[in-house]
Amino acid sequence: MNIDLSLLLPAFLAGLLVLATHVPMGMQVLARGIVFIDLAVAQIAGLGVIAADRLGFESQGWAVQLAAVSAALAGAAILTFTEKRWPEVQEALIGTLFVLAASGGALLLADNPHGGEHLKDLLVGQILWVNPSQLWPVALLTAVLLVAWGRWRDRLGRFGFYGLFAFAVTASVQLVGVYLVFASLVIPALATRHYSQRQRLPVAYLLGAASYAAGLAISAWADLPPGAVIVWSIALLGTFFYWAAPVSGNPLLSVPPDRV
Repeated sequence: MNIDLSLLLPAFLAGLLVLATHVPMGMQVLARGIVFIDLAVAQIAGLGVIAADRLGFESQGWAVQLAAVSAALAGAAILTFTEKRWPEVQEALIGTLFVLAASGGALLLADNPHGGEHLKDLLVGQILWVNPSQLWPVALLTAVLLVAWGRWRDRLGRFGFYGLFAFAVTASVQLVGVYLVFASLVIPALATRHYSQRQRLPVAYLLGAASYAAGLAISAWADLPPGAVIVWSIALLGTFFYWAAPVSGNPLLSVPPDRV
């Protein structure tokens, strides 16, 4: 099968935009022990999109974007409150929010003859059909988020972190779907946790970019769903990068305790 670069390039650029914010945020998520926040916030943003669509708003219009961001920020406010009030069960509450948002979306689409397709698009995404015009506003938002993250990361507080996260996820989930958003957030952070502080971020970006490139190429060649292939690419390359992590300055020679 011929690989159409004009189709794959916008998809690859969309992946890079997702990685730009999700790689550093994923490391913070892993450090905080709130791994499933991404799934919850993404699903809540998706619920906002479904609700706006149910009300008859244009799928790519500003009303839908506002609904998605508003829903995600509401989720961020709830998670800020629960982390302050019940930190010992925060992960369980995040999972509960995810289930409620997913179930709410299913209920809103129950009488829609194309409901199953909408849910599939939300979860798996349609990265191959990303329009180049969609990338410019996401690129601008990504730049703003990265500046805010770089300058005020240590002073954001609970709601500041959850709020930035909500904006990042809202944009990402509409480009690549819930599954890819989660994989982009968590797997690079997991795979590079044994690298030095100086190495970790660039290696995680390299892992993510290589995974998107390989996944898109394989999906085009084998005529397979790109979202699912990229998720597997991130997981497989992440495993390789994890085992190749330098330990005490000796790559591949020493194995830390949790890799025995």
